[in-house]
Amino acid sequence: MFESLTEALGGVFRKLSGRGRLTEANIDEGLQEVRKALLAADVNYKVVKDFVDKVKAKAVGQEVLKSVRPDQQFIFIIQKELEALMGPVDHAIPPAQGGNPAVLMMAGLQGSGKTTTTAKLGKYLQKRGRKPMLVAADLIRPAAIEQLKTLGAANDLPVYFETGGRPVKICERGIAKAKEQGCDVVVLDTQGRLHVDREMMDELKEIRDKVKPHHVYLVVDAMTGQDAVKSADEFNKLLALDGVIMTKLDGDARGGSALSVKAITGKPIKFVGVGEKIENLEEFHPERMAGRILGMGDVVSLVEKAQEVMDQDQARKLQEKIRNDDLSLDDFLKQLQQMKKMGPFKKILEMLPGQLGQMVGDVDEDEIKYAEAIMQSMTPQEREYPEILNAGRRQRIAKGCGRPVQEVNSLIKQFDEARKMIRMMKKGKFPPGMGGPGGPPPPGRRR
Repeated sequence: MFESLTEALGGVFRKLSGRGRLTEANIDEGLQEVRKALLAADVNYKVVKDFVDKVKAKAVGQEVLKSVRPDQQFIFIIQKELEALMGPVDHAIPPAQGGNPAVLMMAGLQGSGKTTTTAKLGKYLQKRGRKPMLVAADLIRPAAIEQLKTLGAANDLPVYFETGGRPVKICERGIAKAKEQGCDVVVLDTQGRLHVDREMMDELKEIRDKVKPHHVYLVVDAMTGQDAVKSADEFNKLLALDGVIMTKLDGDARGGSALSVKAITGKPIKFVGVGEKIENLEEFHPERMAGRILGMGDVVSLVEKAQEVMDQDQARKLQEKIRNDDLSLDDFLKQLQQMKKMGPFKKILEMLPGQLGQMVGDVDEDEIKYAEAIMQSMTPQEREYPEILNAGRRQRIAKGCGRPVQEVNSLIKQFDEARKMIRMMKKGKFPPGMGGPGGPPPPGRRR
């Protein structure tokens, strides 16, 4: 979602890279472009002014390092200020005490993704060894209870619900049921409205005062831009939030709300929704987000995703096959299928630093699906020994997957070239343009 902001900031840094040193004049020139980029990204104008003032104070002050290039100095200062703007963030969930479960209260307007996020948070806790119970206390939206029940049943998450009654009593009885069943954390899905009104706020305050949740989270939709920040400010004044959960951070929003919410409310984003699947809830790390905004990627998050989905035994076997020059199309297919579990390939590329991350615009998700279909149309023997793929076999494979035979030929050619590249790199030789020790950096498309 920060693509346009990353591109604009990259242009600022490239301009500064040709300067001999940072001066007040070129700092002002660069900050003027930064200001425009942030405003274009829908960052709150007061936040932009404060941010730019802080960057300028650091850039012209004594903190600037004399031994690095002007663009590196500027990037370092902006990175640290971006991190300060969005953080710090503590993701810790309180433990159960004295047999009483920790209670997390979810609030938010209708359409923000509150009910889905309730289930996602439950799944997040479950994967980390907690025993959550979800409580369906949203009686305003007719489908909310059924939605939470369905999500809970599909993911082995117990859900407490009643078909009617007062939300505060439902929450109290849900917490009692969680304690009875040995659950150590309860997530309350409370009622939402289409907009902030007194009736909703009175209900939420009653739940907060009676139940005394350990944390109150507001769920906001990143696609609503500064309206999300305004809602967060209003909810915080009445409920004293502990943090924000921002949904649809994988969408086409400009990202300004993510950069504004902490500065306006004083409450950090704690978690972000990055997809529709129940596993697509991630901890929000300001330092990683700052790196992505500045085109440095987010390799730490990428590694964490890989560790969650990759089969370690299979990875060791693959390493052995590469070592023995025994890589097959079957190995390629298995790796492709495991990578798909990490999410869309465009999102994976966005986490890679520099020019590799800039290749995101060149990725066609359909081509990846077609490649998988082609390999699945081969027999196990053909995937293991691709050298037997003669013209007749290729025609059969093309018919089997409904793709042109030219695509089958192209896939096999790409696989052969990949094997040749691996052999060269094992010998310490790098193909032209791939770089290597002392070699040129890999080519990339500059935007």
